[in-house]
Amino acid sequence: MSCCDDPTEIHKIDPRELVREQQHYGNLVRDLFTDDPEKVLLKLLNESNAYLRELAALRAHYPSVRLRAIELLDKQSQAVLDQLIEQEPDSSFGAAAKQRIEQLINETGLFGKLFKS
Repeated sequence: MSCCDDPTEIHKIDPRELVREQQHYGNLVRDLFTDDPEKVLLKLLNESNAYLRELAALRAHYPSVRLRAIELLDKQSQAVLDQLIEQEPDSSFGAAAKQRIEQLINETGLFGKLFKS
């Protein structure tokens, strides 16, 4: 976006980008119909943003997807990890959230321990 762009104008999409997104959508639908949906979700989870990972950690249908989402959460998702521990303390999801918090603490290293945020 340059200094002279008019925010009221409709953003023009590059036709190549549109074709790429259509192909991605088509491949996703094909995979969902022909492959194991759990495998498809696990694959998509690796490409997803933090919000979708948090949502998957809290609500995904497949336990393997929830556990993988918990593994992928970072320090900014501390509230979600705490929520999992509080809501499901005796489940495998609560245990995985506790373990992930411990990993995040250990990953900060000496510098992080000296200057906690």
